[in-house]
Amino acid sequence: MAHPDIRLARTRPTTRTPATWDPALRDGAQMMADTLAQWRAQGPKPDLWVFAYASLVWRPEFEAAEQRLARVYGHHRCLHMWSRINRGTPERPGLVFALVPGGSCTGLALRVPHHHVEDMMPKLWAREMPNPVYDPKWLPCQTGQGPVQALAFTLSRRSPSFTGPLQASHYSDIFKHAVGRYGSTLDYARQTLEGLQRHGIRDHALAALLKAHHAAADAD
Repeated sequence: MAHPDIRLARTRPTTRTPATWDPALRDGAQMMADTLAQWRAQGPKPDLWVFAYASLVWRPEFEAAEQRLARVYGHHRCLHMWSRINRGTPERPGLVFALVPGGSCTGLALRVPHHHVEDMMPKLWAREMPNPVYDPKWLPCQTGQGPVQALAFTLSRRSPSFTGPLQASHYSDIFKHAVGRYGSTLDYARQTLEGLQRHGIRDHALAALLKAHHAAADAD
């Protein structure tokens, strides 16, 4: 019998390399259509696994038939993506998490039954890709019940939305002032940390970032 990782590799859907990282030049509807085609090609009536690493952990907005603690290798969670709508404005951008190449990340693998995927995907796309900034990718997730191939919304370092490393003072200023249609960057960071902790997931970098901000705020 083939090793499960080998079987997974044989069925791994392919992801197209983006022609551009400029969201203004990307066709979000076509990206969703491509992703659905890749999902359908996985086999007869496949379920859909989605890798949750930030707000999808604590506010998925769809019903998962199953969730598993999952680890992805080759990408990591970081607060390195500009948000000019959801958690900030064009005049005062906020931040949201992205899954960026390098390292590893622990999150949740959420399973959507096959017969719900066609209806769920447009809603998920509208939430995650209101501007087609992310690169949807199929990533192997290691779980306690075996490996699964999951859809993940990743960010290239070549994207204009990638912030790169920020100084502590810059984070503090954003935490103090950035607010978008879904609330502040600070609340988003706190809710993500708390959501991860409820599942026993530790994010030491995020915890340290919020601790430093609170210490600075107390000192003011």
